[in-house]
Amino acid sequence: MSLTITPTVSHPELKDLSTVRNEQKELSISPVHYVDIPKATATFGMGCFWGAESLYGATRGVLRTTVGYAGGSSDLPTYRKMGDHTEVLEIDYDPTIISFKELLDLFWNNHEYGLTTPIKRQYASLILFHDEEQRQIAQASKLEEQERRAPEVITTEIASKENFYPAEAYHQKYRLQGHKDLASSLNLSPKLLQTSYVATKLNGYLAGVGGIEQFKAEAETMGLTPTQRQYCNYHVEQNEGQGLYC
Repeated sequence: MSLTITPTVSHPELKDLSTVRNEQKELSISPVHYVDIPKATATFGMGCFWGAESLYGATRGVLRTTVGYAGGSSDLPTYRKMGDHTEVLEIDYDPTIISFKELLDLFWNNHEYGLTTPIKRQYASLILFHDEEQRQIAQASKLEEQERRAPEVITTEIASKENFYPAEAYHQKYRLQGHKDLASSLNLSPKLLQTSYVATKLNGYLAGVGGIEQFKAEAETMGLTPTQRQYCNYHVEQNEGQGLYC
């Protein structure tokens, strides 16, 4: 059976998910939720975690993002009862493509509330290192940033990552979830909202991060059908350059 691809339209929609299902079947395409390559993990708090998740999601070399709560001592925090924890983003990345130092460069330059303004614990600037190498890199990076911003004093805390509690499902991939039909076509369970590679990437690109050319270069790795890709192309172009703040 031959597959007919719908011609490009100015404002594609995904109301009829049967088109996507047919493409997945006929072209043997399925969403790429897991990438099996060696990875490292970084954990940052930099204000509202929605924007941070989109920022890093569309960054080359990032494989998975999960928003959650960390840095405190209270048990089982939730959004409504966070205790002394902070909103953070956990990032799995390919260190052969992007380094921890490069992730920190994005961290220093993309805080919602700035680096030198005291803010409540929920939105604190926080680096949670996973090993001694990360600790040393983070400390050196903070000193460099402090010198650059003097006489202002950076409020960022650097501490060991002791715990991480994933946030509720409605917080995960928040920008992607705003595209309900696309999200539905990706077969995202609550667990996959935390761990999916394709969800991580689209949550960034659909928010306007990265740009259309970078999206097109990475789209082949995501397992998207022609209809899904057409929809994403439109919205990536429409949203490119928009702000990420909550």
